[in-house]
Amino acid sequence: MAAQPPKDVLRLSAEEVEALKVAFEQGSLPATASKLQETLVFLESVRLDVGITGEAGSGKSSFVNALRGLGDEDPGAARTGVVETTREPTPYQHPRYPGVTIWDLPGIGTPGTPPDTYLEQVGFSRYDFFIIIASQRFTAHHAALARHIQDTGKSFYFVRSKVDMDLTSSLQRRPASYSKAGVLQTIRKDCEEGLRAQGIESPRVFLLSAFKLGKYDFHLMQDTLEKELSHHKRRALLLALPGLSRHILEQKKATMQEHMWLVSTVACGLHAVPIPGLLVSCDVDLLARTLQGYCKGFGLDHDSLERLAAQTGQPVEQLKAVVRSPLASEVSGMLVVQRLKDVGVEAPTLAPNVLTAIPVLGSVASTALSFATTYKMLRNFVDDVAADAQRLLVMTFRVEAKE
Repeated sequence: MAAQPPKDVLRLSAEEVEALKVAFEQGSLPATASKLQETLVFLESVRLDVGITGEAGSGKSSFVNALRGLGDEDPGAARTGVVETTREPTPYQHPRYPGVTIWDLPGIGTPGTPPDTYLEQVGFSRYDFFIIIASQRFTAHHAALARHIQDTGKSFYFVRSKVDMDLTSSLQRRPASYSKAGVLQTIRKDCEEGLRAQGIESPRVFLLSAFKLGKYDFHLMQDTLEKELSHHKRRALLLALPGLSRHILEQKKATMQEHMWLVSTVACGLHAVPIPGLLVSCDVDLLARTLQGYCKGFGLDHDSLERLAAQTGQPVEQLKAVVRSPLASEVSGMLVVQRLKDVGVEAPTLAPNVLTAIPVLGSVASTALSFATTYKMLRNFVDDVAADAQRLLVMTFRVEAKE
């Protein structure tokens, strides 16, 4: 029986191995890498447009800011207020992912925005999906808008906002009989019954707070979006979400790992140069940009840490002290080479193991070691930055080490 590669050497899924096999059967390594590079460029250019709507004062603008990892007072944040502050559809680009845009739409039920013409007024065709927000009960305006969205073939999701305020109010009024689960269940039941009374069948309502985005039903909504969005849109959403929970961080990590074989193949097949001291050739610049992207995806860049410090009231240097990996701006070609050398000490076992794991690379055996070394370096780096992001989460949001 052939020896199996150690799990910590190469961990490609069956789907990834099959994708590699198909890719290499279609041509030589340079030709294959060139085609895969087009896929990488496409992934980086995917657009995601999300329309946030609801009645005035429901917390639309705060939700827009929260999805972008911003506080209401941060530079570039959407304007917030107790009265309607949005008169026209206003795009807010994600600070780290310019292809992701959260649109703050005019409030429904206000003068000049009747439900039957609302979608035309806001240019409904540009949005991938809508989030309809209410801070109390969903009304006939919400239901009418949902039916019009449904008629266009677009997806929509109901969000009941400010549930943290409801919980606090309930605790103050009835401290002896207070039940968090009971209050949330009452809110959910009331919302769903109200929507059914307005003719919405099987409504899905997510209970959220813009100021505690990672809590309550955010995981449920995230999981629902992942199932219903296309693969590439789902990737864009996951990378752009703020890392406010372990679940989100784990999903980000999985998304990055999913495309490492693409990056490794392109890095070893196009513009590859020999690495001094190693039997490896790869595109160091591409790998440096990839590592920088991993850092930014986990919020390990100076701008993100400055915002986190301002939001949590902790000194930025204190946050940086728990980060053991380099920040995005500290990633360089020299760092990539050193990381490759760190992995390269396992060179005697990497080559035969990668050929066992991916037999198709046997036709280009000289590339097998480069591919395995590059892939393992990327995997190790993501493991490191994900661990840093989890340490920051525990430190700043008092998240328990085990949820």
